[in-house]
Amino acid sequence: MYGYMLRKDATERMCDVLLLLAENERKSYLDKILMTLQNQDMKSTMIGVEELDEVIDECGKEGEKTKGLLQVFDAFTVPKYTYSTEFKKFFRREAAKPGEGTFGSADHKVQVFLDRYWLLYQRTSRHKLFTPPASGVRATDAKKYRLKNVEFLLGCTSKLKEIIVLGMITKIHEGKLHLEDPTGIVEMNLREAKFQSGIFTESTFVLAEGSYEDEIFHITALGFPPLEPAKNTKSYYGNVNFFTTNPLPCTKSLMKLRAAESTEAGMIVFLSNIYLDQEKTLEAIDILLKGFDNCPPACFVMCGRFCSAHGSSHLPKLREGLVNLSQIITRFPNIEKESRFVLVPSMSDYGMNKMLPRPPLPSIITEEFCKKVPKAIFTTNPCRIQYFTQEIIVYRDDLMKKMCKNSLKCPTKDLPANLTKTILSQSFLSPLPIHINPLFWRHSQALQIYPMPDLLVLCDQSAPSFETKHVGCININPGSFSCGDFNFKVYCAATKSVEESKIEF
Repeated sequence: MYGYMLRKDATERMCDVLLLLAENERKSYLDKILMTLQNQDMKSTMIGVEELDEVIDECGKEGEKTKGLLQVFDAFTVPKYTYSTEFKKFFRREAAKPGEGTFGSADHKVQVFLDRYWLLYQRTSRHKLFTPPASGVRATDAKKYRLKNVEFLLGCTSKLKEIIVLGMITKIHEGKLHLEDPTGIVEMNLREAKFQSGIFTESTFVLAEGSYEDEIFHITALGFPPLEPAKNTKSYYGNVNFFTTNPLPCTKSLMKLRAAESTEAGMIVFLSNIYLDQEKTLEAIDILLKGFDNCPPACFVMCGRFCSAHGSSHLPKLREGLVNLSQIITRFPNIEKESRFVLVPSMSDYGMNKMLPRPPLPSIITEEFCKKVPKAIFTTNPCRIQYFTQEIIVYRDDLMKKMCKNSLKCPTKDLPANLTKTILSQSFLSPLPIHINPLFWRHSQALQIYPMPDLLVLCDQSAPSFETKHVGCININPGSFSCGDFNFKVYCAATKSVEESKIEF
């Protein structure tokens, strides 16, 4: 029935579970098991006892209290999926085994760009501009396009016009730009190219339109792959959880979570660039917590940098700043009891830095803080937060400065909208060359944005505080707390709205 088969051990376990239930409850429980199974990313229709135990456990969670349902996932636990052009679906890759190292091999580096390309390719090819009309259906007047690859260009000796290629901007030879995809590399001529909105840099994937002649691709228009709303993505891959390793909730549990979300979901406060070694910053945090003490938020997300000092004084001042922060928090018992504190490091904070994803602050300096504030979570950069049914990605980096500095043609207005559109269209948090933003090749999936989250938090000291929205995804930058006017953002999860706030002395 339903195409599933139980192994012997799973059959015995299922019988044991059903015998504990009343006879009139068994059919409804089996329906619940089947509904949960259909929402899982199963590798086979043959169900073993381990898979069955996971499903039984998920069904058991349905009646749990939903209030305060907030989970934080670090970057190194994000599952990795690879798109198969043969089967037209995503397959989960095995996680790194103990002892294999963090950096990965040269093959992992190649796989980073292949995964990015095929993700964007399958997303773009589904767009209405690239979808041919179905057989027997009357064609509309709207113009349709066909994606070509670089190999198609290189194999032609005559001039080609109105060609569109999806590829990555690269620089193979000094002074020349090339377009690269898994089939080859071709030189580009951008003298007459019209750039669409966005920030174009090396290592960004683009849709290049133009003509091919004399082994050169003459570009007339350059744009980014079209965006896709999360609901469209989930309609194709609804049984795949790209966000976390947790199994997807069954339909009934999801409906209960959504109902509870509209009435029980609280606020999440986002702060960035908090210099804990500065007296005025600590005073501002004290005022902030005092204002929220009567109505504690679900979570405070605090992003680095956490100390303004450099050199040998950085570590002792950071340690002292964390002690002072814990003392301030414990002065407000309501917040200490109800709210969580998530601390996300910057690339300049103490510890292993300059590589993405950035590990959390070392436990040697956070241990005392966690003892005083049990609900504190020191996590990675980037990190992921799941609150009821909403998916939130938090990333701390000075992207605006890096993207504009390395752009082919920097926009002159509305930089926040251009930045967020670029990041979302790439489905990648750091679409910069690896020599500018180095990353652990084995864990590149931590920077992936697919499908669109409900909220993307880009904590960027080089950009002003902003709020933009693209295809249902809200994008915010809380601004610099210590270097600005002590401004921060408050996200109301129940209404999916953002409030701009600041501390006034």
